Amino acid sequence: MTVEAVNNELSKGAKFVVFPYCFSVVIMSFKRSSDIYFIKAGEGAFVKSIPFLLISLFLGWWGIPWGIIYTIQCLFDNLRGGRDVTEQVISALRQG
Repeated sequence: MTVEAVNNELSKGAKFVVFPYCFSVVIMSFKRSSDIYFIKAGEGAFVKSIPFLLISLFLGWWGIPWGIIYTIQCLFDNLRGGRDVTEQVISALRQG
């Protein structure tokens, strides 16, 4: 997409989001974020969040106590459409 097309979509309500996910190995739990996704105006983010929901559901809750805590946080964020990072992306683009 061109810069003009991105700006046009942003003015219509598009956003940049990341999807947090967590996974646990034995007693260690890790919380990470996906790559940045561009969600166009009127487009839902749920379909793009499904892989990260599944990772957290199946691999996240094993570590106690942080695995359970991270899993709940990740599920909550992803079910709400991911974490909006539009301001940070725009700020980084302006600096570059």
